[in-house]
Amino acid sequence: MDAIATREILRALPLFRHLDDAVLARLEGELQWFALPGGATLFERGDPSDALYVLRSGSVGAFRLDASGVERLAGTVVAGETVGEVGLIVDLPRSASVRALRDSELYRLSRADFEKLVALHPQAMLETARCALRRMATRDTPPEGSTPRTFAVLPHDPGVDARGFAEAFATALGAFGETVVIDAAGGTGQLSGWFNELESRVRFVVYLADAGEDWTALCVRQADCLLLLADARGEARAWSQNLCTDAARALSRPRHLVLLHDGDLVAGAGRRWLALTPGIAHHHVRTPRDVRRIARLLTGRSLSLVLSGGGARGFAQIGVVRAMREAGLEIDAVGGTSIGAIIGAGVACDWSDEEMLEHYRRSFVGTRPLSDYTLPLVALTRGRRVARLLREQFGARDITDLALPYFCCSSNLSDGQLATHVDGPLWLWLRASCAIPGVLPPVCHRGQVHVDGAVMNNLPTDIMHARQPGAIAAVDIGAGDALHATAEEHATPSWWRLWLERGTGRRPGIVDILVRSGMVNAELASVQRRQLASLLLAPPVRETALLDWHAYERTVEAGYHYALRVIGGQRDSLLEQVPVAV
Repeated sequence: MDAIATREILRALPLFRHLDDAVLARLEGELQWFALPGGATLFERGDPSDALYVLRSGSVGAFRLDASGVERLAGTVVAGETVGEVGLIVDLPRSASVRALRDSELYRLSRADFEKLVALHPQAMLETARCALRRMATRDTPPEGSTPRTFAVLPHDPGVDARGFAEAFATALGAFGETVVIDAAGGTGQLSGWFNELESRVRFVVYLADAGEDWTALCVRQADCLLLLADARGEARAWSQNLCTDAARALSRPRHLVLLHDGDLVAGAGRRWLALTPGIAHHHVRTPRDVRRIARLLTGRSLSLVLSGGGARGFAQIGVVRAMREAGLEIDAVGGTSIGAIIGAGVACDWSDEEMLEHYRRSFVGTRPLSDYTLPLVALTRGRRVARLLREQFGARDITDLALPYFCCSSNLSDGQLATHVDGPLWLWLRASCAIPGVLPPVCHRGQVHVDGAVMNNLPTDIMHARQPGAIAAVDIGAGDALHATAEEHATPSWWRLWLERGTGRRPGIVDILVRSGMVNAELASVQRRQLASLLLAPPVRETALLDWHAYERTVEAGYHYALRVIGGQRDSLLEQVPVAV
């Protein structure tokens, strides 16, 4: 065991960083080193809390039972972090099972040795208590820094340019710390100690599986994250490595499908390849800019954008996106509800500012999307015009073929749950996400009834937070004080009285009432969701009526100038969280 390397690991931990060299030297003598092969169990849920562990190399995962009794990965601990301190401080049995996600090395500090340390250095107990409280508050999910440090690039076949991607990926990672690429020529024949020393010395290691099965297996054993590389134009065929398609064989480590495109996105590629690896994250690569996005997404340096519902007020979000781009903020993932889902889809399509402005002007201002009124058996409108406009603007795109990771939300009235859509026809789920109850007919799909996502969640920062570590920029339009009335009445007057009083009394219209009713409940829960945003933007657009499509230019400009002011005032704090393009 390298004493100097061990001491540096301990010094970097909050529990021990206050100790001097002499105390750290004694502590090293009390630590027990051991190796834990990938898949092996460190401790089981319910075991006594008899020690804490420091991860020297590798990664381990905490597993919990979900509501249905299925064990799922709840958090990851990587090299240089601790696990098990919560049980020591609260003196309760282990609350989760912890298993090695890859070949790992750990140090064990027994309860007796920990208590001896605390008796001599009470600061250690204070720091441990802080760690315990943080872990308990987040149910043992990892700290924000717990992101992969080692990556295995696994090409689908020899025709894939794995080396080109690995080198570009390493260059992108280099913005966040020293990075090296290890291929078969550089790593074959090396012992485990060589790899451990390398991983402790640099911030990121990219293992390139460019040789036979033995080298590929070693790359996989060393990786915190597996990158499955495929040619988007190629025929989707089964992967040669079982772990690529089987989460159990991958030991619950994150797997990401990376599709390489030669120029424009290949339509249908996402759907074809994901059929072989269902449920995993995927990315499209056309240029180095996309590689940099993947590096940010996988290391927690990303900036995700969440857009709310709010009718015509949502046009302000077009101006916000323009301001973010001008400020050099790279948007790495997008999610939204209702009008926010529609605007966000344009961002995920990688439309320019000019394209977004023109597409949405054509869809909303020149066509009156809610003018196909009908006998209100289900809704006031047929919904055909909205569906047609969405199909015209987004075509046959599948959500999986969008340039950026994307989701939109609808409210499933059949099971009473919020539905998060990450695949399927884009136009269809946008139509569901904006299906204002009573105004637009619901979308009925496979026996389920979907309406506007704003009914249940008008600002889905919680969905984005669960899906993607990193900073979140949220644009909260909402309905605000959308409805006012000057008439004092409890029933609708007769038609002739309404005619005589025209222009003298203010009454909300049926569409305004339905729109507001569909959003007000979700807004009560938006307070907590706003707190998840690193950058919260609330453009002052209350002067725009919820269905005033003709306020388009004015509302876009209001969002743009507002966002410029806010982003300019928070630029320094944003720089601390996310990289800014130059």
